[in-house]
Amino acid sequence: MAPSADSFKKRKIAVLGSRSVGKSSLVGQFIDNEFKESYYPTIESSHQKTVKHNGAEYMLNIIDTAGQDEYSPLNSQHAIGIHGYVLVYSITSRNTLEMVKIVYEKIIDFCGVTDIPCVIVGAKSDLTQSRQVDSIEAEKTAHEMNAAWVETSAKNNVNVDKVFDLCLGEIEKRTSPTQSEPPTKSCTVM
Repeated sequence: MAPSADSFKKRKIAVLGSRSVGKSSLVGQFIDNEFKESYYPTIESSHQKTVKHNGAEYMLNIIDTAGQDEYSPLNSQHAIGIHGYVLVYSITSRNTLEMVKIVYEKIIDFCGVTDIPCVIVGAKSDLTQSRQVDSIEAEKTAHEMNAAWVETSAKNNVNVDKVFDLCLGEIEKRTSPTQSEPPTKSCTVM
């Protein structure tokens, strides 16, 4: 007998980043196992998928956001009630990595915390000939943010599932009742 939806751990994950970095392609590949060459820009959409992580069943609610820029205010629905964040940049655009840093700081400020469960994702790893962001630099940036890091290709389905597995790991290591230090302040509203 399949478990009921009530037996799943529910986690809400926001996918944020600059316009055209591949957020929707990443989410589309994860949810539907498909890559669309072209599509209309995302306004905002929500998707659900059940996954297993460390032997537990999770119901993920993934918020695929519209692209951010440094002048756009952080929408409260991108911070309140969110368990984890996937911050996406394109390896072909240095500016998009800088935007990840800005978005990260906006979330930290908005939530009033010093740390958030987060994965920094270098999208479009199949476009190595156009690379502007060195993987060592990006990994160092993620380490400075106390975040996980991975490069992906939604087009070739490389490391797509790993993004969300890493995000669940980041969420759980901050919320696990067995951790030795108290959990960090969360931005979750009940």
